[in-house]
Amino acid sequence: MGKDQHVVPHNGDWAVKGNGNDRFTKITSTQKEAIDYARKIAQNQESELFIHRKDGSIRNRDSFGNDSCPPKDNK
Repeated sequence: MGKDQHVVPHNGDWAVKGNGNDRFTKITSTQKEAIDYARKIAQNQESELFIHRKDGSIRNRDSFGNDSCPPKDNK
Protein backbone atom coordinates (compact mmCIF):
# COMPACT_ATOMS: atom_id res chain seq x y z
CA MET A 1 0.00 0.00 0.00
CA GLY A 2 1.31 3.44 -0.96
CA LYS A 3 1.11 6.85 0.64
CA ASP A 4 -2.27 8.47 1.16
CA GLN A 5 -2.80 11.45 -1.15
CA HIS A 6 -4.15 14.82 -0.01
CA VAL A 7 -5.66 17.59 -2.15
CA VAL A 8 -5.04 20.81 -0.21
CA PRO A 9 -5.37 24.56 -0.78
CA HIS A 10 -2.07 26.31 -1.56
CA ASN A 11 -1.71 30.08 -2.09
CA GLY A 12 -4.96 30.42 -4.04
CA ASP A 13 -4.30 27.23 -6.01
CA TRP A 14 -4.67 23.53 -5.17
CA ALA A 15 -1.92 21.06 -4.46
CA VAL A 16 -1.48 17.30 -4.32
CA LYS A 17 0.70 16.05 -1.50
CA GLY A 18 1.61 12.53 -0.41
CA ASN A 19 1.12 11.87 3.30
CA GLY A 20 4.32 12.74 5.19
CA ASN A 21 5.98 14.42 2.21
CA ASP A 22 7.57 17.85 2.65
CA ARG A 23 7.01 18.82 -0.99
CA PHE A 24 3.92 18.98 -3.15
CA THR A 25 3.62 16.43 -5.94
CA LYS A 26 1.74 18.86 -8.18
CA ILE A 27 0.16 22.33 -7.95
CA THR A 28 -2.89 23.09 -10.10
CA SER A 29 -5.17 26.07 -10.62
CA THR A 30 -8.38 24.11 -9.93
CA GLN A 31 -9.42 21.67 -7.25
CA LYS A 32 -10.91 19.34 -9.88
CA GLU A 33 -7.58 19.05 -11.69
CA ALA A 34 -5.81 18.29 -8.40
CA ILE A 35 -8.45 15.69 -7.47
CA ASP A 36 -8.15 13.94 -10.84
CA TYR A 37 -4.36 13.83 -10.54
CA ALA A 38 -4.37 12.64 -6.92
CA ARG A 39 -7.05 10.01 -7.66
CA LYS A 40 -4.81 8.39 -10.29
CA ILE A 41 -1.93 8.23 -7.82
CA ALA A 42 -4.14 6.80 -5.05
CA GLN A 43 -5.56 4.17 -7.42
CA ASN A 44 -2.05 3.22 -8.59
CA GLN A 45 -0.75 2.96 -5.03
CA GLU A 46 -3.96 1.40 -3.63
CA SER A 47 -4.13 4.11 -0.98
CA GLU A 48 -6.56 6.72 0.37
CA LEU A 49 -7.48 10.05 -1.20
CA PHE A 50 -8.34 12.94 1.12
CA ILE A 51 -9.96 16.04 -0.40
CA HIS A 52 -9.72 19.15 1.77
CA ARG A 53 -11.81 22.34 1.75
CA LYS A 54 -10.28 25.82 1.51
CA ASP A 55 -10.28 25.98 5.33
CA GLY A 56 -8.22 22.77 5.48
CA SER A 57 -10.95 20.50 6.84
CA ILE A 58 -11.63 17.22 5.04
CA ARG A 59 -14.64 17.40 2.73
CA ASN A 60 -14.40 13.93 1.17
CA ARG A 61 -12.38 10.74 1.27
CA ASP A 62 -12.03 7.82 -1.15
CA SER A 63 -10.38 4.46 -0.55
CA PHE A 64 -8.60 2.60 -3.32
CA GLY A 65 -6.87 0.01 -1.16
CA ASN A 66 -7.94 -3.04 0.75
CA ASP A 67 -10.50 -1.79 3.23
CA SER A 68 -9.99 -3.33 6.65
CA CYS A 69 -13.72 -3.42 7.29
CA PRO A 70 -15.79 -4.06 4.17
CA PRO A 71 -19.45 -3.04 4.23
CA LYS A 72 -21.96 -5.72 5.17
CA ASP A 73 -24.32 -7.09 2.59
CA ASN A 74 -27.82 -5.71 3.26
CA LYS A 75 -29.79 -8.67 1.87
